[in-house]
Amino acid sequence: MLHQHRQQFPALTNKLYFNYGGQGPMPQAAMDTIQVAQARIQELGPFGAEAYGWISPQIQAARDAIASILNVPNHTITLTGNVTIGCNIGMWGIDWQRGDHLLLSDCEHPGVIATAQEISRRFSVEVSNFPLMATLNQDDPVSVITEYLRPNTKLVVLSHILWNTGQVLPISKIAELCISNDSLLLVDAAQSVGVLPLNLTEMGVDFYAFTGHKWLCGPAGVGGLYVRPEIRDLLNPTFIGLSGLIVNAQGQPVNWQPDGRRYEVSTLSTPLYMGLKTAIATHEQWGTAATRYQQICEKSAYLWQRLTELPDIQCLKNSPPESGLVSFQLTNNQPHAKLVKFLESQQILTRTLAHPNCIRVSVHYLTLESEIDQLIATIQKFFSTVN
Repeated sequence: MLHQHRQQFPALTNKLYFNYGGQGPMPQAAMDTIQVAQARIQELGPFGAEAYGWISPQIQAARDAIASILNVPNHTITLTGNVTIGCNIGMWGIDWQRGDHLLLSDCEHPGVIATAQEISRRFSVEVSNFPLMATLNQDDPVSVITEYLRPNTKLVVLSHILWNTGQVLPISKIAELCISNDSLLLVDAAQSVGVLPLNLTEMGVDFYAFTGHKWLCGPAGVGGLYVRPEIRDLLNPTFIGLSGLIVNAQGQPVNWQPDGRRYEVSTLSTPLYMGLKTAIATHEQWGTAATRYQQICEKSAYLWQRLTELPDIQCLKNSPPESGLVSFQLTNNQPHAKLVKFLESQQILTRTLAHPNCIRVSVHYLTLESEIDQLIATIQKFFSTVN
């Protein structure tokens, strides 16, 4: 049945795809939705009452679909273009004061790190890192964060699933810790939405920035931000546009929208959000979020076990991963980029990372066990050619 389900994803028919953590391949139905929607909009206008009468419910349906997979009310969702935009909305919208403290993990994406550095420069905010990478195989992340929190820590920024090591953090416990310290918590969810079964309402996070183009296999250019309703008024709009405003009869702005729309700008790409909605529906045809996550973990564990059996490979994690990201290093002095290039020549797509220096393989519920076997065999073939 999985072979049949995979036929909906054209990119999976002619290669072994292990880059879901970078960008997922779209199902054909999502591509068709985008094309049909674009044609419909052009047929209607595209700028006019009839077009907007058609567009508005389509955008709302996409917002509903996103809210559903996060188990949150739809009014908590801001539609964005990607994770980085969501993180920028959350990080820049806080009322920073000189002497405030911003705490990051040492495993965050360069976009988040650079944003923190610029906030520090502009507002004289102190930014520091806590050693999260060291907790991959030992120690408790919550204890480490506790040690580095300060009374003046206004915001903690970290990832739900670390993009480099695949470590899954206990976000609910971290949220409780932040609440007790009167600190806000922003979560980079680039690698968790589409992997983990989620209930953000129960989790207690303040901001959760995500994308649709990775594990959800939607189009590039669609994402979102969840803002906990209780702290919405603490977050000022970073980008300001008509969609986020209430205007009077003269067209003048009088207030922000009372929901997640207040952080949106105008002219969202309706076809792309419709494509994301279709991609979400395609995954749900296969099984529940819990079922899909179980399959991801089983296949990641199988890959991890096969990799540990190879003599010239060291997995970063010393136990089976709890996500779809499996990272490893070569111990035979061969450059990681050389292996990745060789794999791509065999139509097997993986990637290198710089920090830590490693190769990352992304395993989806769509991944076949036979593909993992072929990946291992090709790595062995590479070793035989360089030894």
